[in-house]
Amino acid sequence: MKPRLLVASAPALLLLCAANEPILVPDVSQRDVEIQYSFTGADLLLFGAIVYPDGRRPAKPADIMVVLKGPDQSITMREKQKVAGIWVNADSARFRSAPSFYAIASSRPIDQVVDERTAAIYEMGVDKLQLSPSSLNESAELERFQKGLIDLRERAGLYVERFGTVEISQGVLYRARLPLSARVIVGNYTAETFLVQDGRVVAAAIRDITIRKSGFERFMAVAAERWSFLYGLTAIALAVSMGWAAGAIAKRI
Repeated sequence: MKPRLLVASAPALLLLCAANEPILVPDVSQRDVEIQYSFTGADLLLFGAIVYPDGRRPAKPADIMVVLKGPDQSITMREKQKVAGIWVNADSARFRSAPSFYAIASSRPIDQVVDERTAAIYEMGVDKLQLSPSSLNESAELERFQKGLIDLRERAGLYVERFGTVEISQGVLYRARLPLSARVIVGNYTAETFLVQDGRVVAAAIRDITIRKSGFERFMAVAAERWSFLYGLTAIALAVSMGWAAGAIAKRI
């Protein structure tokens, strides 16, 4: 009878352990972002609450980390070399899953929140991104290309790190602001929040964000996708007509 009692109590123990873990209730200021011709970027507010079991907060304050990530892209990085005074493509490396956009904010510097292993598992930081290289380059060469990719996207505002900027009020309410570059692509984005206690991720939650084109930009994108042949003919006709008009005006001047 005793073994049966132990087996029967196992699900209850699991439920009890789950009930003792805190829960995150996150939200974002904009779940739908529309891109128009005048779009110059956006400033997203990510906020929420930490719900502790029985309302008991831990003696040591927890940390919050927020990661905003865009759709993955397959990208080839090429290195240029100058040969006989001409710049030509040399070595290259291909990455299969480079985030088109990545931004992270935390309540403290990342090295004070988690260790290297945890940061790598949850991709906390641009240097911890798992880009899945598909080429057979040497490790040192791949590292050089990866640093080059990160540097390019940081300068374009597509990779952002803001450690120590998440505000936590009374140990239960948090808020963070992350910039959304004007160069972001359309697609489905995720805003993931991590609750870290004593270097361990104890809770996580995700909110989805959709970025799409609107107005004339949306019409042009849909036309190019659905009626590509007619779109191409129209583009050629417009280019020819504008060139003819420019030539006619130049002759009169």
